[in-house]
Amino acid sequence: MNEDLAALHARIDRTNELLQRMLAEVAKTPSTHAIFVDAGYLYAAAGRLVTGTEDRRAFDLDAEGLIDALIDRARTIFADSRLLRVYWYDGARRRIHTAEQQTIAELPDVKVRLGNLNANNQQKGVDSLIRTDLESLARHRAISDAALLGGDEDLVSAVEAAQGYGARVHLWGIEAPEGRNQAEPLLWEVDSQRTLDLDFFKPYVSRRTALAYEGTTGRPTREDVRFVGAQIAAKWLVARGRETMVELLPGHPYLPGSVDQDLLVEAEGLLQYSLRGQADLRRALRDGFWDHLQAQY
Repeated sequence: MNEDLAALHARIDRTNELLQRMLAEVAKTPSTHAIFVDAGYLYAAAGRLVTGTEDRRAFDLDAEGLIDALIDRARTIFADSRLLRVYWYDGARRRIHTAEQQTIAELPDVKVRLGNLNANNQQKGVDSLIRTDLESLARHRAISDAALLGGDEDLVSAVEAAQGYGARVHLWGIEAPEGRNQAEPLLWEVDSQRTLDLDFFKPYVSRRTALAYEGTTGRPTREDVRFVGAQIAAKWLVARGRETMVELLPGHPYLPGSVDQDLLVEAEGLLQYSLRGQADLRRALRDGFWDHLQAQY
């Protein structure tokens, strides 16, 4: 009897030891967040806020710059958390990527998910995609926090599903010129709310002109743009100071939204060429900037 009791105590001790090890591993696991963007809401709300229209054909959206700005904002809010990825939900006829959606899909840390687009250019199936991803990621403990940029009441079930598995859902909205552009039931269900204002979107949304500016010297090569990125980094080291520039290093490969926008504008001036919507050249620009900056430290 005593031997059986001793064996039982030994098994209990081993079990407790395993539990303690598991808890220690969980404690060391960093929090993880993801950003979920309902592109239909984004285009409509940001277009109206900046250009006065929801018609996508009437304005250009610098999706790459905006996504980087959203990542940067999330990094500030979830300071002790790592980014899983950005999920970009949009509609397309027969779920075939448009050229713009393909460019977005090629961006690092971005996953494009497509619903259908009906004859009236209305998205179908996007809300269910958001719910599926939110619920699955929360169930598998892949995320602890979700930043959701959207406003449709149909997203309430997605929020509830994720919360049911312990994830916190933070609703991000876009400033509305009048009234409200997010459903009240959605506002009631989320764990926190934030509104991104006009100043946040202005650098990334611009009214489309009849003839897009393409400069006079033709499309530069990636090496040309990379060299310009390095030039700007060298110039900024002198003008802005080494301490200011070294503060950017921990964020590699991302730049704060305002810095990235300054880099873009200055590069376009030097190149006499618009880099808007040119994802490969934008990456080359950042690569050149980072290469020079990292070589100094």
